[in-house]
Amino acid sequence: MPELKQIVESLLFVSDAPVSAAKLAEAIPGAQAAAVREAASALAADYDAQGRAFGLQEVAGGYQIASRPEFVDYVTRLRKGRDEGRLSSAAMETLAIVAYRQPVSRAQIDAIRGVQSGNLLRALLDKALVRIAGREDAPGQPVLYGTTPKFLQALGLASLADLPRPEELK
Repeated sequence: MPELKQIVESLLFVSDAPVSAAKLAEAIPGAQAAAVREAASALAADYDAQGRAFGLQEVAGGYQIASRPEFVDYVTRLRKGRDEGRLSSAAMETLAIVAYRQPVSRAQIDAIRGVQSGNLLRALLDKALVRIAGREDAPGQPVLYGTTPKFLQALGLASLADLPRPEELK
């Protein structure tokens, strides 16, 4: 049987989204999440020691193999023309409000932005960057929005705690 580190590497290589240690352990007979975490750490260290163009990141509650930041210009050139992933400044503003204020209603977002945000929220829902996080206990029970694991993945964050504090942004 291949070494656990190799199995983890092969599973992460074929995955298009971050995979948690627990989920990886489920796919490997007899493996425990703690052993998978150790294998992932060893794999990340191997990539770093070898100076590979990619590394193992811990994002959105899981692990993912990704190209290193110093190669972003090359990756961008390869993907040129694929603008479906880009967000307008208004969408980014709306996403930031959701990220920092969640759970937040559309009325609260509209009040902060000063304009209607319904279409932007629908687009962010379609891109799976925001989700419906529940309903507010108020007349009409408005929908509350929150971010998704895909949001964390897109920003390279392990959790919401990794967001910069508002005072750091000034």
